Amino acid sequence: MREPQAAAGDAQAGLRRRRAVRPLEDVGFWRGPFSARTWRELGFLLVVMPWSVVGAVYVVVMIALTAGLLVTVVGAGFVLGGMVLGARGLGALDRGLARGMLRADIASPPAFRPRRGLWGSIWAMVSDGAGWRAVAFLVLQFLLSLATLPLALTFLVTPLGAITHWIWGPYLPASPGTDGEMHRGAQLGPSFFVDTPSRYVAFALLGVLLLFVGSAVVRGLAHLHRILAEALLGPTAASLRVASLEHSRGRAVEDADLTLRRIERNLHDGTQARLVAIAMQLGEAKEQAVSSGTPEELTDLISAAHTATKETLVELRELARGIHPPALDNGLAVALETLGARSPLPVTVDVDLPGPPAPRPAEAIETIAYFCVTELLTNAIKHARATAVHVRVTARDRTLHLVISDDGVGGAAILVPDVAGHHSGLVGLAERVRSVDGDFALSSPPGGPTVVTVVLPLHIS
Repeated sequence: MREPQAAAGDAQAGLRRRRAVRPLEDVGFWRGPFSARTWRELGFLLVVMPWSVVGAVYVVVMIALTAGLLVTVVGAGFVLGGMVLGARGLGALDRGLARGMLRADIASPPAFRPRRGLWGSIWAMVSDGAGWRAVAFLVLQFLLSLATLPLALTFLVTPLGAITHWIWGPYLPASPGTDGEMHRGAQLGPSFFVDTPSRYVAFALLGVLLLFVGSAVVRGLAHLHRILAEALLGPTAASLRVASLEHSRGRAVEDADLTLRRIERNLHDGTQARLVAIAMQLGEAKEQAVSSGTPEELTDLISAAHTATKETLVELRELARGIHPPALDNGLAVALETLGARSPLPVTVDVDLPGPPAPRPAEAIETIAYFCVTELLTNAIKHARATAVHVRVTARDRTLHLVISDDGVGGAAILVPDVAGHHSGLVGLAERVRSVDGDFALSSPPGGPTVVTVVLPLHIS
């Protein structure tokens, strides 16, 4: 298995692994004011308030632009889709902030997957679930910040003020009490002022107790942001399941391809070699039987066995070639050129694939592409009454594009299997292409031409 294939598989498997973050400290009630976690999370609340304003303004502006462009569906779609993709980017920054300051263990959601065509691109952006969850996060984080930051500051500033009241309390403006005297200090009731040494001490002790309470409140408020980020900025259980299934399917396709290659090698190096030896021995026996005057019946029997062995050898070679064409060992371009050269029809093969150091397509993908061209070329020869076939292969945007066209009579169709299970060979090709998230498109109007477009990923997820 080549290294690029393993890397492609590990990319999807990585969705199930969470990025390493520092563990969240377990802070007890009496350690709250002395823990770095408390003040780090207070810093988060201070930072996230203005940052959440940026996110909320972004959403409002983009929605307003979308509403203004509703008269042009394309424009509105692109603006709305751009808002969703932009929210993904802002969500990535929020995810990093939550990882760093809240020690939130949040994995990245699946990457955005664009689609072909104008409407496909718009729909891919507008229907991106991870993007919409990021939009919801930007709005909810702004609303949550409006409540959490004032509460956090209140529960920390008030205790600190009580602890230090003995310093700044005597400088407060004098206020009249019910006893008819003027007092300087915090007023806790109609006639209760904190303006004596004993009250200063009691107020400071109350402030110390409230500081422990305030520290716990700050951590609780920050935890609300942590819950929100983990709920909306990470992958959903469904997306993790899909990624796991895609990875398992990719491994299954690769394993099946490896198994077929192993069978082909065993047939070529083992069974085929033994049949060649048997054929040679039967040929020698036939010659000796003829030269030694062996009865004709025995000579005919040896001759028939020799002929049957050679025919079996030819069938075995065709079977091995159908399992895995040896020409694919030298790359898809060589295999297709060899296929075209062996065809009774004139076949033009135009392959534009990046050379080294760019990696080759996955072996399983090359095999699927080769057999697609083989089957379509066979159809053109047997059914389309074509006089020429053109095969165009290109690689772009991490996908392999095949366009196979002929000048035949057209009328080809992908038939739905009937009650007996009979269907056209094109159905099998389409299913094989879609098994690796590929796309199979057929255009074959009556009178021709027939054009088949196959899009395959360069590597299996």
